[in-house]
Amino acid sequence: MPETKIIRIGIIGSGGIARAHASAYKKIPNVEIVAVADSMEGKAQAFIDKEELHAAAAFEDHLKLLELDLDGVSICTPNFAHHETSVNALNAGKHVLVEKPMSVTLQQSIEMVEASRCNDKMLTVGFQPRYDPNMALIQEIVQSGQLGKVYFVETGGGRRRGMPGGTFIRKELAGAGAMADIGCYSLDMALNALGYPKPLTVSAYTSNYFGTNPKYHKEAEHFEVEDFGVAMIRLEGDIVLNYKISWAMHMDTLGATMFLGTDGGLKVTPAGSGPWSGVWDGSVGSMSLYHDVANQNTQTSIPVIQHGLNLFDEKVKDFVNAIQYNRPAPIDGGEILYNQAIIDGVLRSAASKREVTIELP
Repeated sequence: MPETKIIRIGIIGSGGIARAHASAYKKIPNVEIVAVADSMEGKAQAFIDKEELHAAAAFEDHLKLLELDLDGVSICTPNFAHHETSVNALNAGKHVLVEKPMSVTLQQSIEMVEASRCNDKMLTVGFQPRYDPNMALIQEIVQSGQLGKVYFVETGGGRRRGMPGGTFIRKELAGAGAMADIGCYSLDMALNALGYPKPLTVSAYTSNYFGTNPKYHKEAEHFEVEDFGVAMIRLEGDIVLNYKISWAMHMDTLGATMFLGTDGGLKVTPAGSGPWSGVWDGSVGSMSLYHDVANQNTQTSIPVIQHGLNLFDEKVKDFVNAIQYNRPAPIDGGEILYNQAIIDGVLRSAASKREVTIELP
Protein backbone atom coordinates (compact mmCIF):
# COMPACT_ATOMS: atom_id res chain seq x y z
CA MET A 1 0.00 0.00 0.00
CA PRO A 2 1.23 3.53 -0.72
CA GLU A 3 2.46 5.47 2.29
CA THR A 4 -0.08 7.94 3.71
CA LYS A 5 0.88 11.51 2.90
CA ILE A 6 1.73 13.78 5.81
CA ILE A 7 -0.35 16.97 5.56
CA ARG A 8 1.82 19.95 6.39
CA ILE A 9 -0.04 22.88 7.95
CA GLY A 10 0.83 26.49 8.71
CA ILE A 11 -1.13 28.76 11.04
CA ILE A 12 -1.23 32.53 10.50
CA GLY A 13 -2.30 34.38 13.64
CA SER A 14 -1.78 33.04 17.15
CA GLY A 15 -4.71 34.25 19.23
CA GLY A 16 -7.48 32.29 20.89
CA ILE A 17 -9.00 30.92 17.71
CA ALA A 18 -5.57 29.66 16.60
CA ARG A 19 -5.40 27.57 19.77
CA ALA A 20 -8.64 25.86 18.75
CA HIS A 21 -7.18 25.16 15.29
CA ALA A 22 -3.95 23.78 16.75
CA SER A 23 -5.88 21.57 19.17
CA ALA A 24 -7.97 20.17 16.31
CA TYR A 25 -4.98 19.52 14.05
CA LYS A 26 -3.12 17.70 16.82
CA LYS A 27 -5.95 15.17 17.06
CA ILE A 28 -5.75 14.22 13.36
CA PRO A 29 -3.35 11.45 12.29
CA ASN A 30 -0.75 12.30 9.63
CA VAL A 31 -0.99 16.05 10.18
CA GLU A 32 2.00 18.17 11.17
CA ILE A 33 1.88 21.86 12.13
CA VAL A 34 5.18 23.04 10.71
CA ALA A 35 4.96 26.82 11.15
CA VAL A 36 3.14 29.63 12.94
CA ALA A 37 3.26 33.31 11.99
CA ASP A 38 2.21 36.37 13.95
CA SER A 39 3.20 39.97 13.26
CA MET A 40 3.68 40.71 16.97
CA GLU A 41 7.25 40.07 18.07
CA GLY A 42 7.68 36.83 19.99
CA LYS A 43 4.02 35.90 19.88
CA ALA A 44 4.35 33.04 17.37
CA GLN A 45 7.16 31.41 19.35
CA ALA A 46 5.22 31.79 22.60
CA PHE A 47 2.27 30.08 20.92
CA ILE A 48 4.49 27.24 19.68
CA ASP A 49 5.91 26.74 23.17
CA LYS A 50 2.52 26.81 24.87
CA GLU A 51 0.94 24.41 22.37
CA GLU A 52 4.03 22.18 22.42
CA LEU A 53 4.50 22.35 18.66
CA HIS A 54 8.18 21.57 19.01
CA ALA A 55 8.78 20.92 15.30
CA ALA A 56 7.19 24.19 14.18
CA ALA A 57 9.05 27.29 13.06
CA ALA A 58 8.03 30.79 14.20
CA PHE A 59 7.72 33.78 11.88
CA GLU A 60 6.74 37.42 12.24
CA ASP A 61 6.25 37.79 8.48
CA HIS A 62 3.57 35.45 7.13
CA LEU A 63 5.15 35.66 3.66
CA LYS A 64 8.18 33.82 5.06
CA LEU A 65 5.89 31.10 6.36
CA LEU A 66 4.34 30.79 2.90
CA GLU A 67 7.76 30.06 1.37
CA LEU A 68 7.70 26.68 3.13
CA ASP A 69 6.40 23.45 1.63
CA LEU A 70 2.86 23.54 3.05
CA ASP A 71 -0.33 21.79 1.99
CA GLY A 72 -2.72 24.05 3.86
CA VAL A 73 -2.92 27.19 5.95
CA SER A 74 -5.33 28.21 8.72
CA ILE A 75 -6.00 31.94 8.72
CA CYS A 76 -6.62 32.91 12.36
CA THR A 77 -5.90 36.63 12.22
CA PRO A 78 -8.25 39.47 13.16
CA ASN A 79 -10.86 40.09 10.45
CA PHE A 80 -8.99 42.92 8.74
CA ALA A 81 -6.10 40.61 7.80
CA HIS A 82 -8.19 37.73 6.40
CA HIS A 83 -8.03 39.15 2.88
CA GLU A 84 -4.29 39.80 2.57
CA THR A 85 -3.16 36.60 4.24
CA SER A 86 -5.65 34.41 2.35
CA VAL A 87 -4.81 35.89 -1.04
CA ASN A 88 -1.07 35.58 -0.34
CA ALA A 89 -1.49 31.96 0.75
CA LEU A 90 -3.57 31.05 -2.31
CA ASN A 91 -1.11 32.77 -4.62
CA ALA A 92 1.65 30.76 -2.93
CA GLY A 93 -0.16 27.56 -3.88
CA LYS A 94 -1.58 26.66 -0.46
CA HIS A 95 -5.11 25.53 0.37
CA VAL A 96 -6.79 27.91 2.83
CA LEU A 97 -9.15 27.56 5.77
CA VAL A 98 -10.10 31.10 6.80
CA GLU A 99 -12.06 31.90 9.92
CA LYS A 100 -15.37 33.70 9.64
CA PRO A 101 -16.27 36.35 8.67
CA MET A 102 -14.67 35.84 5.30
CA SER A 103 -13.36 39.41 5.09
CA VAL A 104 -14.05 43.04 6.03
CA THR A 105 -15.45 44.15 2.66
CA LEU A 106 -17.29 42.52 -0.20
CA GLN A 107 -14.55 43.46 -2.66
CA GLN A 108 -12.01 41.68 -0.50
CA SER A 109 -14.13 38.51 -0.56
CA ILE A 110 -14.40 38.74 -4.33
CA GLU A 111 -10.62 38.98 -4.62
CA MET A 112 -10.18 35.99 -2.30
CA VAL A 113 -12.48 33.87 -4.46
CA GLU A 114 -10.69 35.01 -7.61
CA ALA A 115 -7.32 34.03 -6.09
CA SER A 116 -8.70 30.60 -5.19
CA ARG A 117 -9.96 29.98 -8.72
CA CYS A 118 -6.89 31.38 -10.46
CA ASN A 119 -4.56 29.16 -8.44
CA ASP A 120 -6.85 26.11 -8.37
CA LYS A 121 -6.60 26.00 -4.58
CA MET A 122 -9.46 25.61 -2.17
CA LEU A 123 -10.75 28.47 -0.06
CA THR A 124 -13.01 27.16 2.70
CA VAL A 125 -14.63 29.33 5.38
CA GLY A 126 -14.95 28.31 9.04
CA PHE A 127 -18.65 27.83 9.75
CA GLN A 128 -18.48 24.94 12.20
CA PRO A 129 -22.26 24.86 12.97
CA ARG A 130 -22.65 23.27 9.52
CA TYR A 131 -21.20 20.09 11.03
CA ASP A 132 -24.10 19.64 13.42
CA PRO A 133 -26.11 16.79 11.81
CA ASN A 134 -29.27 18.71 12.70
CA MET A 135 -28.20 21.41 10.23
CA ALA A 136 -28.07 18.77 7.50
CA LEU A 137 -31.52 17.62 8.58
CA ILE A 138 -32.88 21.16 8.30
CA GLN A 139 -31.42 21.45 4.81
CA GLU A 140 -32.92 18.09 3.86
CA ILE A 141 -36.40 19.14 5.05
CA VAL A 142 -36.29 22.53 3.31
CA GLN A 143 -35.02 21.11 0.01
CA SER A 144 -37.18 17.96 0.05
CA GLY A 145 -40.32 19.75 -1.08
CA GLN A 146 -42.20 19.01 2.16
CA LEU A 147 -42.70 22.73 2.70
CA GLY A 148 -43.79 23.38 -0.88
CA LYS A 149 -42.61 26.69 -2.28
CA VAL A 150 -40.58 28.49 0.41
CA TYR A 151 -41.41 32.18 0.18
CA PHE A 152 -40.36 33.67 3.53
CA VAL A 153 -37.52 32.96 5.96
CA GLU A 154 -36.78 34.61 9.29
CA THR A 155 -33.42 34.08 10.94
CA GLY A 156 -30.97 35.67 13.33
CA GLY A 157 -30.79 35.75 17.06
CA GLY A 158 -29.96 37.84 20.03
CA ARG A 159 -27.94 37.69 23.20
CA ARG A 160 -29.37 39.49 26.19
CA ARG A 161 -25.75 40.31 26.95
CA GLY A 162 -22.82 39.13 24.86
CA MET A 163 -20.65 41.91 23.49
CA PRO A 164 -16.96 41.15 22.88
CA GLY A 165 -14.23 43.80 22.90
CA GLY A 166 -10.80 44.37 21.44
CA THR A 167 -10.51 43.91 17.69
CA PHE A 168 -14.20 42.93 17.44
CA ILE A 169 -15.42 46.50 18.09
CA ARG A 170 -13.05 48.56 15.90
CA LYS A 171 -14.48 49.12 12.44
CA GLU A 172 -11.21 49.11 10.53
CA LEU A 173 -10.21 45.84 12.21
CA ALA A 174 -13.53 43.97 12.22
CA GLY A 175 -15.51 45.55 9.38
CA ALA A 176 -18.79 44.99 11.19
CA GLY A 177 -19.94 44.08 14.67
CA ALA A 178 -22.68 41.65 15.64
CA MET A 179 -23.40 40.84 11.99
CA ALA A 180 -19.85 39.74 11.24
CA ASP A 181 -19.31 38.02 14.57
CA ILE A 182 -22.51 36.00 15.05
CA GLY A 183 -24.91 37.14 12.34
CA CYS A 184 -22.92 35.44 9.60
CA TYR A 185 -23.75 32.10 11.26
CA SER A 186 -27.47 32.89 11.10
CA LEU A 187 -27.22 33.81 7.46
CA ASP A 188 -25.30 30.65 6.64
CA MET A 189 -27.82 28.48 8.47
CA ALA A 190 -30.73 29.90 6.44
CA LEU A 191 -29.01 30.34 3.09
CA ASN A 192 -27.41 26.90 3.18
CA ALA A 193 -30.80 25.30 3.83
CA LEU A 194 -32.19 27.18 0.82
CA GLY A 195 -29.28 26.22 -1.44
CA TYR A 196 -27.61 29.66 -1.24
CA PRO A 197 -29.86 31.72 -3.55
CA LYS A 198 -28.36 34.97 -4.80
CA PRO A 199 -29.23 38.07 -2.73
CA LEU A 200 -30.75 40.91 -4.75
CA THR A 201 -31.66 43.86 -2.48
CA VAL A 202 -31.34 44.86 1.18
CA SER A 203 -33.23 47.35 3.34
CA ALA A 204 -31.63 47.59 6.77
CA TYR A 205 -31.25 49.40 10.08
CA THR A 206 -28.39 49.15 12.58
CA SER A 207 -27.58 50.73 15.96
CA ASN A 208 -25.06 50.52 18.81
CA TYR A 209 -26.85 51.96 21.81
CA PHE A 210 -25.44 49.34 24.17
CA GLY A 211 -21.88 49.16 22.93
CA THR A 212 -21.34 52.91 23.14
CA ASN A 213 -22.82 53.17 26.64
CA PRO A 214 -20.27 52.76 29.49
CA LYS A 215 -23.06 51.26 31.59
CA TYR A 216 -23.05 48.21 29.30
CA HIS A 217 -19.55 48.06 27.82
CA LYS A 218 -16.20 48.77 29.46
CA GLU A 219 -14.68 49.79 26.10
CA ALA A 220 -17.54 52.09 25.11
CA GLU A 221 -15.21 54.89 24.03
CA HIS A 222 -13.69 52.56 21.40
CA PHE A 223 -16.95 50.98 20.19
CA GLU A 224 -17.38 51.74 16.47
CA VAL A 225 -19.55 48.93 15.07
CA GLU A 226 -23.19 47.85 15.33
CA ASP A 227 -24.49 45.82 18.26
CA PHE A 228 -27.94 45.43 16.65
CA GLY A 229 -29.11 45.05 13.07
CA VAL A 230 -32.24 44.11 11.19
CA ALA A 231 -32.79 43.75 7.45
CA MET A 232 -35.29 42.67 4.84
CA ILE A 233 -33.47 40.88 2.03
CA ARG A 234 -34.88 39.84 -1.34
CA LEU A 235 -33.39 36.64 -2.72
CA GLU A 236 -33.54 34.97 -6.10
CA GLY A 237 -36.51 32.64 -6.47
CA ASP A 238 -38.98 35.19 -5.06
CA ILE A 239 -37.90 34.54 -1.46
CA VAL A 240 -37.83 37.19 1.27
CA LEU A 241 -35.43 36.86 4.20
CA ASN A 242 -36.02 38.74 7.45
CA TYR A 243 -32.69 38.95 9.26
CA LYS A 244 -32.06 40.26 12.77
CA ILE A 245 -29.12 40.07 15.14
CA SER A 246 -28.12 41.55 18.48
CA TRP A 247 -25.16 41.41 20.85
CA ALA A 248 -27.18 43.00 23.66
CA MET A 249 -30.83 43.85 24.31
CA HIS A 250 -33.53 44.11 26.94
CA MET A 251 -35.28 40.94 25.77
CA ASP A 252 -34.90 37.21 26.22
CA THR A 253 -35.00 36.27 22.53
CA LEU A 254 -35.43 37.62 19.01
CA GLY A 255 -37.38 34.51 18.14
CA ALA A 256 -36.84 31.29 16.28
CA THR A 257 -35.69 30.70 12.73
CA MET A 258 -38.69 30.02 10.49
CA PHE A 259 -39.12 28.73 6.96
CA LEU A 260 -42.61 29.41 5.59
CA GLY A 261 -43.74 27.39 2.59
CA THR A 262 -46.97 26.89 0.69
CA ASP A 263 -47.37 23.35 2.09
CA GLY A 264 -45.72 23.61 5.48
CA GLY A 265 -43.55 25.57 7.84
CA LEU A 266 -40.40 24.71 9.79
CA LYS A 267 -39.55 26.34 13.13
CA VAL A 268 -36.08 25.90 14.63
CA THR A 269 -34.68 27.25 17.89
CA PRO A 270 -31.02 27.39 18.91
CA ALA A 271 -29.65 25.40 21.83
CA GLY A 272 -28.27 26.93 24.98
CA SER A 273 -29.48 29.16 27.77
CA GLY A 274 -28.26 32.24 29.55
CA PRO A 275 -27.28 35.78 28.45
CA TRP A 276 -24.73 34.63 25.84
CA SER A 277 -27.06 32.16 24.12
CA GLY A 278 -29.84 32.63 21.58
CA VAL A 279 -27.75 32.77 18.42
CA TRP A 280 -26.71 30.28 15.73
CA ASP A 281 -23.07 29.84 16.73
CA GLY A 282 -23.85 26.49 18.32
CA SER A 283 -26.35 23.69 17.95
CA VAL A 284 -30.08 23.16 17.50
CA GLY A 285 -32.45 23.23 20.47
CA SER A 286 -35.76 22.17 18.94
CA MET A 287 -37.45 21.67 15.56
CA SER A 288 -41.15 21.60 14.67
CA LEU A 289 -42.94 21.02 11.38
CA TYR A 290 -46.27 22.80 10.86
CA HIS A 291 -48.45 21.20 8.20
CA ASP A 292 -51.98 19.97 7.47
CA VAL A 293 -53.03 16.34 7.86
CA ALA A 294 -56.52 15.40 6.64
CA ASN A 295 -57.29 19.14 6.50
CA GLN A 296 -56.36 19.50 10.18
CA ASN A 297 -53.71 21.91 11.40
CA THR A 298 -50.91 19.67 12.68
CA GLN A 299 -47.64 20.30 14.50
CA THR A 300 -45.00 17.57 14.38
CA SER A 301 -42.03 17.71 16.72
CA ILE A 302 -38.84 16.61 14.97
CA PRO A 303 -36.43 14.85 17.34
CA VAL A 304 -33.13 16.66 17.68
CA ILE A 305 -30.17 14.43 16.79
CA GLN A 306 -27.92 13.93 19.81
CA HIS A 307 -24.38 13.67 18.47
CA GLY A 308 -21.65 14.66 20.92
CA LEU A 309 -19.43 15.94 18.11
CA ASN A 310 -16.90 18.69 18.62
CA LEU A 311 -18.08 20.84 15.71
CA PHE A 312 -14.88 22.88 15.58
CA ASP A 313 -12.76 19.74 15.34
CA GLU A 314 -15.05 18.42 12.60
CA LYS A 315 -14.50 21.61 10.59
CA VAL A 316 -10.72 21.31 10.73
CA LYS A 317 -10.81 17.58 10.02
CA ASP A 318 -12.95 18.15 6.93
CA PHE A 319 -10.41 20.66 5.63
CA VAL A 320 -7.61 18.13 6.09
CA ASN A 321 -9.63 15.38 4.39
CA ALA A 322 -10.34 17.66 1.45
CA ILE A 323 -6.60 18.19 1.04
CA GLN A 324 -5.74 14.53 1.57
CA TYR A 325 -8.29 13.20 -0.91
CA ASN A 326 -8.36 16.11 -3.37
CA ARG A 327 -11.97 17.02 -2.61
CA PRO A 328 -13.71 20.35 -3.22
CA ALA A 329 -13.70 22.99 -0.49
CA PRO A 330 -16.08 21.85 2.27
CA ILE A 331 -17.61 25.34 2.65
CA ASP A 332 -16.62 27.08 -0.55
CA GLY A 333 -15.67 30.74 -0.51
CA GLY A 334 -17.67 31.31 -3.69
CA GLU A 335 -20.79 30.33 -1.75
CA ILE A 336 -19.97 32.41 1.33
CA LEU A 337 -19.46 35.38 -0.99
CA TYR A 338 -23.28 35.74 -0.89
CA ASN A 339 -23.17 35.84 2.90
CA GLN A 340 -20.58 38.61 2.80
CA ALA A 341 -22.59 40.47 0.15
CA ILE A 342 -25.59 40.62 2.48
CA ILE A 343 -23.51 41.99 5.37
CA ASP A 344 -22.06 44.58 2.99
CA GLY A 345 -25.58 45.44 1.81
CA VAL A 346 -26.84 45.82 5.39
CA LEU A 347 -24.05 48.29 6.20
CA ARG A 348 -24.65 50.30 3.02
CA SER A 349 -28.41 50.36 3.47
CA ALA A 350 -28.23 51.34 7.14
CA ALA A 351 -25.79 54.16 6.35
CA SER A 352 -27.87 55.53 3.48
CA LYS A 353 -31.24 54.82 5.16
CA ARG A 354 -32.66 53.30 1.99
CA GLU A 355 -32.87 50.02 0.11
CA VAL A 356 -29.74 49.11 -1.83
CA THR A 357 -29.04 46.68 -4.66
CA ILE A 358 -26.51 43.89 -4.31
CA GLU A 359 -24.25 43.59 -7.33
CA LEU A 360 -21.95 40.60 -7.72
CA PRO A 361 -19.57 39.64 -10.53
